Amino acid sequence: MPKPNEFVEYLLELLAPLGEVSAKSMFGGYGIYRDGLMFGLVANDVLYLKVDDINRGSFESRGLPPFTYERKDKPAIVMSFHRAPEEALEESEALCAWARDASAAALRNANKKQTQKRKRKKR
Repeated sequence: MPKPNEFVEYLLELLAPLGEVSAKSMFGGYGIYRDGLMFGLVANDVLYLKVDDINRGSFESRGLPPFTYERKDKPAIVMSFHRAPEEALEESEALCAWARDASAAALRNANKKQTQKRKRKKR
């Protein structure tokens, strides 16, 4: 059983208006899920939200950096998650708006992967 994390519990409370949102422990952090899709990532008590070409500009225009992790003797990996704005962590409505956009990005990504998989099967 993963150790409870106060920050993750706080986020789940703020995100409650979205419906079924859950957290799963992973690699020293947590994945935040809605409708079975991971739209958030918590590492070192920092929330990162899923981005794609459609919503990335909202994060970049505010200077919100992507999540990266270092690997021994290899280049750092930059993931498609960007830091959530600090002010969104203070109010449920604001965080839910950012989370809806991140959920939509996660859904678009999943649909894109399904389409690519179907195309490969047809070959």
